[in-house]
Amino acid sequence: MTFSLTMPALGESVTEGTVTRWLKKEGDQIAVDEPLLEVSTDKVDTEIPSPVAGVLQKIVVPVDSTVAVGAELAVIADSGSQSV
Repeated sequence: MTFSLTMPALGESVTEGTVTRWLKKEGDQIAVDEPLLEVSTDKVDTEIPSPVAGVLQKIVVPVDSTVAVGAELAVIADSGSQSV
């Protein structure tokens, strides 16, 4: 199973953000709440944590790209463990 990581709303008036740095690379194992990337907006610079555990399967948005809130940033694949 895969999970689509999307650009979160980082404030009421924030409509887009720029990916400034990926902290993980494709193929890396990631844990829940582990920082994945850094995003900059006109109001704040912040790290975006992973909402799920798994493997960073695909980075959709490269560094220095600006995307709208809700846009897909990356795809996280299940690491193979079964949820109960």
